[in-house]
Amino acid sequence: MATPQRPSNNRLGELLIRENLITPQQLNKAMQLQKERGGRIGFHLTEMGAIDEEKLTNFLSKQYNIPPIDLQQFDIDKDIIKLVPRDVAEKHMVLPVNRAGQSLILAMSDPSNIYAIDDIKFLTGYNVEPVVASEAAIRRAIGQYYGGRSGASSAMGSSVSVAQAAANIPDGPNALEQDVSYDDILGTFDDSDVEVADVGEDEGSIVDLQRASEDAPVVRLVNLILVDSIKKGASDIHVEPYEKEFRVRFRIDGVLQEVMRPPMKLKNAITSRMKIMSNMDIAERRLPQDGRIKLKLGKGKEMDYRVNVCPTLFGEKICLRLLDKSNLQLDMTKLGFEPKPLEEFLHAIHKPFGMVLVTGPTGSGKTTTLYSALSELNKVTENISTAEDPVEFNFAGINQVQMHESIGLNFAAALRAFLRQDPDIIMVGEIRDFETAEIGIKAALTGHLVLSTLHTNDAPSTVGRLLNMGIEPFMVAASINLILAQRLARRICKDCKTPDPSVTVQDLISLQVPREKAEKAQIMKGKGCDTCNGKGLKGRVALYEVMTMYDELKEMVINGASVAEIKVGAIKLGLQTLRMSAINKLLDGVTVPDEVVRCTIAD
Repeated sequence: MATPQRPSNNRLGELLIRENLITPQQLNKAMQLQKERGGRIGFHLTEMGAIDEEKLTNFLSKQYNIPPIDLQQFDIDKDIIKLVPRDVAEKHMVLPVNRAGQSLILAMSDPSNIYAIDDIKFLTGYNVEPVVASEAAIRRAIGQYYGGRSGASSAMGSSVSVAQAAANIPDGPNALEQDVSYDDILGTFDDSDVEVADVGEDEGSIVDLQRASEDAPVVRLVNLILVDSIKKGASDIHVEPYEKEFRVRFRIDGVLQEVMRPPMKLKNAITSRMKIMSNMDIAERRLPQDGRIKLKLGKGKEMDYRVNVCPTLFGEKICLRLLDKSNLQLDMTKLGFEPKPLEEFLHAIHKPFGMVLVTGPTGSGKTTTLYSALSELNKVTENISTAEDPVEFNFAGINQVQMHESIGLNFAAALRAFLRQDPDIIMVGEIRDFETAEIGIKAALTGHLVLSTLHTNDAPSTVGRLLNMGIEPFMVAASINLILAQRLARRICKDCKTPDPSVTVQDLISLQVPREKAEKAQIMKGKGCDTCNGKGLKGRVALYEVMTMYDELKEMVINGASVAEIKVGAIKLGLQTLRMSAINKLLDGVTVPDEVVRCTIAD
C-alpha cells in the first residue's frame, strides 16, 4: 500500500473550501470550536453538519490515496483492539481494525501522521497499513470497543504521557516495590518479538507507557529499569551495547553494578524507546544527543532523568543521570564538612567579591556543594545569576540560564550578559577555557562574588590549571578567595555497623594514620543486611580539602612556586588534605579503609 502523502501544504479546511465541500464561514466557525474545545478540525466540521462523514472520508481517501473504511460495517476482534492501548488510540485518533500476517490495518483520521504510525509500529511490532475513517467515526468506535470513558486524554502533552510511566506506583514507604522482575518480562519474549532495526523519523511522539506495559514487553522493561533505579538509590543508569552482549548497569553509591543483560535482539528496541521518551530524534544514530525524562511518583514527588546518547562502535550507549530534588541536601552541616573547613568555606562565600572554586571529577558532588552555597546566599537583597550546562535543579529567587552551544550561548557569553545585569553573585557551571576563566576572574576583581567548578585532582593543582590556561599569576592570586576539592566516599550501613578486628595497626599506618591514633582506633565495618543489600555500605559522605588563599600562598603563586610547593605551604598553614579528611571519617567509624584508598591518594 502506498505511503500516505500530503498533496500540498494547505490545511484540510482550505482543501475542503477549494473543492466547494464547505464554505469559508463554516470553516471559521469550526476553527472557533477547535480553539474552545480542542480536537481536530474535521471532527468539528462533521459535528456542526458542514459536511457528512461519508463525504469527508471519501475526500481524505482521495487526497491521501488511501482506501476508506466504514467502521460501522466491521466487528473488530477484541485481541486486535488490545494491540493498541486506549490512551494511544485517543491521542492519535486511530483504531486497529484487522491483522494480516505482519501488517496491522489501522483506521486513521489523519493518515499523514507519521508520528502516530511510528508509535503504533514500535508499540505492536507490526507494519502499519493505514485506512481512512472520519474522526467522529473513530471516536464512536473507541467508545464502543474500549468502554465509555471520554477521550480527554487525546490531547495530552508528551511530558504528561512520560509521567504516566509510573502512574500506578502507590504512595507510602513501599511505593517503589514491584511485583514484576526483569526475568518475568524477558520471559515473555520469543524470536518473533519486538525488533526495531530501522524506526522512521520521530521528533517527539511518545506513547503512554503505563497502558502499553500490558502488551509491549520492551516498554515494560524500560519502565522497570527507570523505576528500579529509584528503588535501588542509583545515581546513574548505563545502557551499553557491545559486539556480543548488551548490559544495563546502575551506579549506586558511586560504584557501578550490573543489574541485567537483555538479549542482543532488544538492543535497538530499548535504545529507541529511551530516545522516544527523551524527545530525541530516533532516526539520528551518528551524533550524540541530549534529552530529559520526567516521572511522577505520587505525593507530588518527581524524578528527572538527564539522558545522553553517544554513538559507539556497536550501537548507541545511553547514560541517564537521576536528578531527585527531594533528596538534594542543601544543609552544609550535613554534607560532611568538619567544623574548621566549614567555617573557612562559609567565610569565603560571604565575602562581597572574589572567586570560590570547587574542584573534583564528575560525580564528586560539586554541584550539590555549589547549590548549598547558593542556598545560603539566596536572599532578597542579592541578585544571583547562574550559567549551567545543564540546569539540574531550579530554585526560586535565582536566575538560572541553560547553556546552548549550538546557538553560541556558552559560559563566556552568559558571563558577559550577567555583567550587564547588575549582578551581586555569579555562578558558572564550569571553567573550561581561557575565555571563561578570564571573564570570571575579572568579574571577581570588580566587586562580584563568583562561584565555579574545575576538574582537577586537588585544591593546589587548581592554581596550576588556571596558570596553564593562560591566566596571569597576579590575577589568580588577587581573585581567588578559596579552593575546595572534594570526593564522595561510601558510608558504613548504620543498621549493620560492627567493629572490624581484621584491620591491624600496621594497616592503618600504611594509610598514613598517625601511630598514636592507629593504636587507639576502633575501625568499623558493615556486616551486610537487607538495608544495604548485603554490601555493608549504604549512602555516601563527602571528603573535603579546603584551601584558603592566605597572603603567604598568594605570594608563592606570584613568585612562580610549583603545585607541590604550594601544597606543602598550604599544609603548614593548616590545610586538611583529602587523605586527612578520609582518615578522620575512617577513625570516626563513618567509612572503611577500602574507601580511603579508592577515593584519595597519599600525601
